[in-house]
Parts: sequence; C-alpha cells; structure tokens
Amino acid sequence: MHADNLDFAVRLSKAIAAQFGKDCEVVVYDLKSCPAEHSIIAIENGHVSGRHLGDGPSHIVLDALKTKNGRAKDRLAFLTKGRNGKILKSSNVYLRDENGEIIGMLAINFDISLMVAMKHALKDLTKEGPSGSGTSDTTSVTALLDDLIDQSIQLVGKPVALMNKDDKVRAIRYLNDSGAFLITKSGPKVCATFGISKYTLYSYIDAVKNA
Repeated sequence: MHADNLDFAVRLSKAIAAQFGKDCEVVVYDLKSCPAEHSIIAIENGHVSGRHLGDGPSHIVLDALKTKNGRAKDRLAFLTKGRNGKILKSSNVYLRDENGEIIGMLAINFDISLMVAMKHALKDLTKEGPSGSGTSDTTSVTALLDDLIDQSIQLVGKPVALMNKDDKVRAIRYLNDSGAFLITKSGPKVCATFGISKYTLYSYIDAVKNA
C-alpha cells in the first residue's frame, strides 16, 4: 500500500505539472522510508523553489511532523515566499496508509510572482489622475492578506469586538498556518484589526508555535 500510494502521487505530480505548466512545482515526499530532511523522491519544475531530488520539505512541515505526532493537517492554498524571493501559492496534502499514519506528502507550489507584478503594472496603467475619483485596486498580495484576515474572523465566528484572548489566538493560528505573516507589513495590519500590540501578537504567535 505504501509503494502504491507513492506511485500514484508521483504519476499525479506529473499530470498536475503538465496541466499547469512550468510555473507549477509539484513535489512528492516519502516520509516513511526516507529521513524527512532528504525525502523528495519526485519533483516537477524544481526551478520554482530551487529544490532537487534528495532534498527535504520546509522547516514548517518538519516542525509539524515532529510536534503533531502524525496529526498534522493538510494546508491548502496558502501564501509562501521562496528562498529565491518568489511569491508562491502552495498546498501540502499528506499521504496516509490504511491506519492513518503519514507516509508521504504531495506539495504544490505555484509561482504567482509574475501575476503580482502584472497587477502592479495594471494598477499604474488604469489608476485615475488627480482630477479623477482617486479610487484604485489594491495589489494581489494586499488583497490576499485582507482575505486571510476575513477568513480568520469567520473561523472564530464572532466580531473582533466580542473576541476574548482564546478567540484571537485561534485567529492568529489560522493566519500563521496560512503564511499571512510572510507578507510585508502584515504584522501592523493584524495588530490594528484585532486591537493588540506588536508584543501581544508575538506572544500569540509563540503560543501557536508551541501548542
């Protein structure tokens, strides 16, 4: 079953990469037969992140595997920033055996850097001059941060004004897991939204990481 699951993941990685092109990196990890730090057994479009066969997953995944004792959850459509500075929209799906034990992972990293740059260019081209209304679209990254904050509030299920400490920690956990704090100047916006200080934000993030 272990080999069959991984074989299917490898074939699926080729299909996904072929479907979405050279900006879509797809990686398969064997987390049972290989040391986690050297667990990549298949990779398509590795130039996106600069990784190769025999490399390992990000430190976030490694920490999750070590601290969650096999209870790590899939993460879908979150924002990350590669070591090469590229902005990536990523998803990690764990592969499990019939007993629910994690045996591997399928990771998708889509380079949206060009899309963000195009958004900036379109904003400059389409914004109105001084005599216009002064309205303009926000950038993709800013809009993504706003969406993530909205989703964290919806997850808690109550207005920020009615949230207690545990509610806010839950929201911060969602933002941290979604990669929101990789976005430049996300901290001040999150602090303003939840009415907390920078020190409190850091303490909540530490609490989330140590949970």
